[in-house]
Amino acid sequence: MMKTFFAKLMAVAAPLALSLSLGAAPHAANAQAMPEPASAVAPNTAPNTAPTTAPAAVSAAVSAAAPAATAPAPVPAPAAAKVDNPYGIGALWAQSDLVAKAVLFILAVMSMGSWYVIVTKLLEQMRMGRQAREVDNEFWKEGTVQAGTARLAEGSPFRFIADAGVHATQKHHGLRGKVDFAEFVDLCIHRATERVQRRLGNGMSLLATVGSTAPFVGLFGTVWGIYHALTAIGIAGQASIDKVAGPVGESLIMTAIGLAVAVPAVLGYNWLLRRNITVMDDVREFSGELHSVILAGSATA
Repeated sequence: MMKTFFAKLMAVAAPLALSLSLGAAPHAANAQAMPEPASAVAPNTAPNTAPTTAPAAVSAAVSAAAPAATAPAPVPAPAAAKVDNPYGIGALWAQSDLVAKAVLFILAVMSMGSWYVIVTKLLEQMRMGRQAREVDNEFWKEGTVQAGTARLAEGSPFRFIADAGVHATQKHHGLRGKVDFAEFVDLCIHRATERVQRRLGNGMSLLATVGSTAPFVGLFGTVWGIYHALTAIGIAGQASIDKVAGPVGESLIMTAIGLAVAVPAVLGYNWLLRRNITVMDDVREFSGELHSVILAGSATA
């Protein structure tokens, strides 16, 4: 009986188990089939992403290298152009009229003339000082005045005075013979000495003139320049500091130039005048001794 019960139970359970297994089989098949598309897609996505990212990286590198390769080399900054001074002497000459240019020309001539006199007179004084030393070494060692005169250099003021003394002894006849011999010789030597002094003083008047008039010539140029500057400003109708400073400053340069011309002339005049006194002391000393020697020689003769 029990066997009959189990047999019926198995007969009922077997179809139920078979139906359950058949219902679960599609679900298991579906569960196993679902990962397959993911695994199938994965091989496709990996190769696709790698090629897309690789060209992107290459294009980025190329684009970064391209500007570096194609970028032009930096051009050095051009040197700053030299800008002329708009308020200098060049601008003054370019913008000035005929009167202002004439004033500048006169000041330039004054300056060149004064410097020429200073240099030439200084050289002349130095030469006379050297000739005075030659007189002490050559002239007074000779036996006669004629022999001593021949030892002196041509063009020397001391030879000129000695020749005047010798000629005085030879010209003392006729109407000149009525004059005392000592006085006549002294007159001839004194006249020669005065000529040497006048020749030594040549050019000193130019220095005095330049030193006294150059500042006023420059001042005239300044007044003339300011007048024209103010006239131009009034016509333009602009009175700002940048419009006034330029023309007025250029005009004031005239006064500075006048002072620059006058100061060396005044200093050179005073300096050369003191040196002339020293040189003339040597000349007068020679004249006095020569007069005494000629008188002594005529007395012994």
